[in-house]
Amino acid sequence: MEKIVRIADGIFYVGVNDRDTHLFENIWPLPKGVSYNSYLIVDEKTALVDTVKAAKTKDYLEKINTALNGRPLNYLIVNHMEPDHSGALSQIFQAFPGLKIVGNHKTTEFIKSMYELSAEFLEVKDGDELNLGHYRLKFFLTPMVHWPETMMTYETTEKVLFSGDAFGGFGSLDGGIFDDEVDVNYYEHEIRRYYSNIVGKFGPMVQKALQKLSSLEIRIVCSTHGPVWRTNPGRIISAYDRWSRYEYDEGVVIAYGTMYGNTEKMADFVARVLSEEGLKNIRVMNTSTVHESFIINEIWRFKGVMLGTCTYNNGIYPPMENLIINLAHKGLPNRVFGVFGSYGWSGGGVKGIVDYIQKNKWTLIDEPVEVQFSAKAADYEKLRQLALAMARAVRH
Repeated sequence: MEKIVRIADGIFYVGVNDRDTHLFENIWPLPKGVSYNSYLIVDEKTALVDTVKAAKTKDYLEKINTALNGRPLNYLIVNHMEPDHSGALSQIFQAFPGLKIVGNHKTTEFIKSMYELSAEFLEVKDGDELNLGHYRLKFFLTPMVHWPETMMTYETTEKVLFSGDAFGGFGSLDGGIFDDEVDVNYYEHEIRRYYSNIVGKFGPMVQKALQKLSSLEIRIVCSTHGPVWRTNPGRIISAYDRWSRYEYDEGVVIAYGTMYGNTEKMADFVARVLSEEGLKNIRVMNTSTVHESFIINEIWRFKGVMLGTCTYNNGIYPPMENLIINLAHKGLPNRVFGVFGSYGWSGGGVKGIVDYIQKNKWTLIDEPVEVQFSAKAADYEKLRQLALAMARAVRH
């Protein structure tokens, strides 16, 4: 029998790990897996907070039944309707007939459309409360963090925030559930990659949600992915605040696309000049071998972005263009861009990147450097000047 983890008296972690899925949302790689977190409150009335992905329902139901110990399940709180959290909803409804599903108006609409359940719904508005006995739940609507129906549930007695996808991250929970049981530094990179690629587009809405929560005393943060923050919840809250303000550190990401190594040599040269200028945070990343989610994660950290491409069919090298398309989806402001590249019998790659930069109103720090086949002495001098301009820009 799997051990049920206690968060507080009568509040249990009943989530599951997924080390089988390779791509989250069928896009983002999961080299460290992912957890689907769900929570059960056993009081005079019982309430389950969010469910898990459908493929993990068997183990999940066993955990719930163990924690309930013969009690009925009275409520299912739905903070977020994305299928990795609502996938087991139908099975839960079948296993516990008579339970009430708690959500806002948009949640109710989505459940009826996605699962066609003839359940009893308890529709809540911003600030509404649900009394379970000892525990009292208060609901805060946080639309577009990162779906329109998202909300958070705050338990007012133990000061526990059930935050949905907010404050979550990639990575399975390998034994340790709480922030004081795990190496937080191990998770931090994957938490930021989750934020930058999943939530990042909605930074202004994250800020609104943080303002709404600012008056609450939050002792524990229980998100739907990643560790439960019971020792230092301020760490993850302040990180989300910083990321959603689009703040950055001093550093440069050099992402490049190359077929035969000429553009890669240009990237390495630029990196060396930046290093000689005293910059320590330099990330050189090959778009053919590094998934764009990892590159976007680094771009979220640092102010400077240098994009290098060879020309492919009169345009941008496809892996590089995939990165730019995904980056444009994030709406990331306050970064500065430099562009370089190469071509053979015809140009077009560098021009294609510049077109994207202009279309997205990103800041171009200097003239792009484009060479035919491979860089010569005069080209390397232009690259040096481009690197110097970038070094000045990231320190401004």
